[in-house]
Amino acid sequence: MKMIIMGGFLGAGKTSLVLQMARYLAGRNPDKQAKVVILENEIGEVSIDDKILKSGGFEVQTMFSGCVCCTMAGELMGNICQIMERFDPDWIIMEATGVAYPRRIKENLVQYLQMESCQIFCAADAKRWKRLKNAMEVFVRDQLDCADVVFINKIDAVDGKTLEEVDESVRRFNTDAKRFCVSAANTIDEAVWKDIFSA
Repeated sequence: MKMIIMGGFLGAGKTSLVLQMARYLAGRNPDKQAKVVILENEIGEVSIDDKILKSGGFEVQTMFSGCVCCTMAGELMGNICQIMERFDPDWIIMEATGVAYPRRIKENLVQYLQMESCQIFCAADAKRWKRLKNAMEVFVRDQLDCADVVFINKIDAVDGKTLEEVDESVRRFNTDAKRFCVSAANTIDEAVWKDIFSA
């Protein structure tokens, strides 16, 4: 079983990215449909994202009222064990809250579940990038510097010069991550997913 942690600020387009990613993973092998479970971490009591993801036909498990990198770490481990036992998935995609630290989530998974295949993806909002970076640079760095893949999202909402500046700014935080400029509100080119999951 493989796991992906999707990080990124609230409103960065994580849910749209997760849904398109799950569709690709489930259907990329025409001979055998992969089992994909989406794990939602929400702060609050009602999840709109949960309804959107379920409308895509995926099994969605939701955790409320806390951040899985800290207060709910134990519950996360229990939920993942239950998911593995109940569904035996090929993939678990976890959409973390906008205030989560993906690195801590991964550390917990590796430490307590000995999870060997766990990648961190991060969504960066091109439209709000400068404002968020200037206001919370340390937090932005913590989300990005551990990412294996970064989606610079909402490219349809910025001009070419702004996009170049955002891409270069993201690259400075993490020179090793694969970066993709996308608009998750539209269909992401299949070549992007093939590039990410070709290994």
